Amino acid sequence: MSAASADPLERTPLCELHLELGAKMVPFAGYAMPVQYPLGVLKEHLHTRARAGLFDVSHMGQASLFGPDHQTTAAALETLVPADILNLQPGRQRYTQLLNEEGGIVDDLMVTRSADPAEDGKLLLVLNASRKEVDYEYMSGRLPDSVRLHPIRDRALLALQGPEAAAALARQSPQAPTLRFMGALATAVAAFECHVSRSGYTGEDGFEISVAADQAIDLARLLLAEEGVQPIGLGARDSLRLEAGLSLYGHELDEMTSPVEADLSWSIPKRRREAGGFPGWDRIQRELRDGPARLRVGIKPEGRAPARDGTEVLEPSGARIGIVTSGGFGPTVNGPIAMGYVDTAYARPGTPVELMVRGKSQPARIVDLPFVPHRYLR
Repeated sequence: MSAASADPLERTPLCELHLELGAKMVPFAGYAMPVQYPLGVLKEHLHTRARAGLFDVSHMGQASLFGPDHQTTAAALETLVPADILNLQPGRQRYTQLLNEEGGIVDDLMVTRSADPAEDGKLLLVLNASRKEVDYEYMSGRLPDSVRLHPIRDRALLALQGPEAAAALARQSPQAPTLRFMGALATAVAAFECHVSRSGYTGEDGFEISVAADQAIDLARLLLAEEGVQPIGLGARDSLRLEAGLSLYGHELDEMTSPVEADLSWSIPKRRREAGGFPGWDRIQRELRDGPARLRVGIKPEGRAPARDGTEVLEPSGARIGIVTSGGFGPTVNGPIAMGYVDTAYARPGTPVELMVRGKSQPARIVDLPFVPHRYLR
């Protein structure tokens, strides 16, 4: 969680509902956000893995890119990101990174092509809360005159996640659960006009639902009334994404780190690797060819003490080889887990390492990610 700011905290459209539900509110990315509800972080985490959890993610940035047609809009965005946007099909979503000239990650984001033929030149973006204003300025200064960026500030965003999410949503929106993973469409959820994608940040099957801000509380109440759905705070959201091996901006990702180092090479397709045309292509092409100096990995401490972010990673002889960027207790695996960066020579799963936890060396090993298998509906 980010440190409290001297500036007044912003409130999401669901803030009053969080307080009504007994949430503990904390500062996060400039917003007052629920870190947990009376159920508690551990039970909220396990409930999401077993049934369904509803998250308020309205602090995230929502924006649209508009151009005269898809090719123009996609080509403009491809000058800033390494994903294949030109071949993104209507009603499909893609993960990518906004890059700087050195190949560092300004932000990571989701890009959706509208499923509506009347919106052929429209792309929808979801950006990190802590970076959205930086992103808007960065993109606006680099897009051609034919493509406009429009931040969307009058909508909320809810995430319904877990193995019972589809059944709960189907009772309010029969069309939404027909989506496959990374599919999206505009559809009604009960009486509310929404934009729904089958995606999320927990490793579970689930949906993200964009709705008008003034309808967000009513929609949230409707979903929370469904059997098996509980409100879930940022604490469990963080432990769920860590178990799923998903990066968090400001921890695993920053403006110095490339997608190759972050083990996100899978998000850069062959056409973009070969043709380039995006910032930092020289560095990324070199790292793809020769290997990066360091790599994001999973780390499993052998004891019960968690290794928090900032913990040094050492080779058995004591030389520093990396650092933990996210760490804590994994409720599903019932033990401590961590992610971080190590010198590439030590990145092979099974490699023994040492962690400096509270001044003491603790044994650990490099492991494959994720810690808990993804259960997306592909």
